[in-house]
Amino acid sequence: MGRLTTLTEWLSWQESLHGQEIDLGLTRIQSVYLKLFPKGVPFTTITVAGTNGKGSTIAFIESIYQQTHYSVAKFTSPHILNYNERFVINALQATDSQICTAFEQIEQVRGNTSLTYFEFSTLAALLIFAEQEVDIAILEIGLGGRLDSVNVVDTDIAVITNIAIDHVDYLGDTRELIGYEKAGIMRANTPCICGDLNSPLSLHEYAKKIGAELEFISEPYTGALTLKGMHQQYNAALAHLCIKKLNQKFPIKEKLVSQGLKKAQLAGRFQTKNINDKQFIFDVAHNEAAVEALAKELTKNNQPTLAVFSALKDKNISLMIKAISPIIGQWLIAPLTVARATDINDLVDQFSLTETVSAFDNVNLAMDNALKQRSYQRIVVFGSFHVVADALKSFK
Repeated sequence: MGRLTTLTEWLSWQESLHGQEIDLGLTRIQSVYLKLFPKGVPFTTITVAGTNGKGSTIAFIESIYQQTHYSVAKFTSPHILNYNERFVINALQATDSQICTAFEQIEQVRGNTSLTYFEFSTLAALLIFAEQEVDIAILEIGLGGRLDSVNVVDTDIAVITNIAIDHVDYLGDTRELIGYEKAGIMRANTPCICGDLNSPLSLHEYAKKIGAELEFISEPYTGALTLKGMHQQYNAALAHLCIKKLNQKFPIKEKLVSQGLKKAQLAGRFQTKNINDKQFIFDVAHNEAAVEALAKELTKNNQPTLAVFSALKDKNISLMIKAISPIIGQWLIAPLTVARATDINDLVDQFSLTETVSAFDNVNLAMDNALKQRSYQRIVVFGSFHVVADALKSFK
């Protein structure tokens, strides 16, 4: 490789370095992590796994700490509009220069170890947060838990939002198998809190086996929130419990907790924008359980609704469609511009003959068409982070 100077150069080089986009396992990252952090990371970590609700739960925890003098960072994925969104310190995204410096540090010690794109970003996050001397870092598990690169860190508190069927090619096709993968982020004698109201046995068994302190929330948070939906009340309750678990180390007044929960916002989670005379709702719901939650929220205000939709090929697309179909009058679908995209013909085949479907070459064209539709004032854009990203870019 020649000298890489820009973030774009670094990212395109990383994409070609390791043959597989998703290659679970901790062996590669562990060898590099130990060179960079022989004594472990110098901040308190909260690791968050789960099928849905990770981003929102992290946003709640982050927002609470933002009401205090503690310095808080979060590492999340994927990004919606730009890569820097993955690394946020005290509400500010990391700069290109901070990220490139971290990549250079990784490159200096990597040797012959081949790292994936995600492994690079995980290590970069830890380096940036250490350099910024944060008090608390909230780390989002990318996929599963046990073998996800974020699990290289021995966490101070593990958070599992919920367990539903998703990523079956990597995690298994039952909640018990998926629960076992998520449980892998637990540590002995360390709190693990869970927001799943009907948790699989595998979680309990794993906690017992390793001696983790497993605890569940049972009630939703009842205070005011900006993020909409009953599922967000449960995510808020989980964030609240997480803060309590760290209260000895980072005490916070209850008033600041409710202030933080109320202020929390997150792009792509029932995010609304009014354009011309239309209301657009952007939601990254990308599996059946998330789409059900979205449908529930839309039903609260029944009106003719148009969908701009696409999904990745490793998803159970027909179940996603079925979960929301009764409230969608017309579907505008388009292929995504990523390797895991579903072919447009395969996408069309997922719909029943009773559904009205129009196919477009890209999300941009579908959005143009949505704006021209006279019979629909409400347009919901969902199915993947990539759909929301492409749709938001089309407004630029």
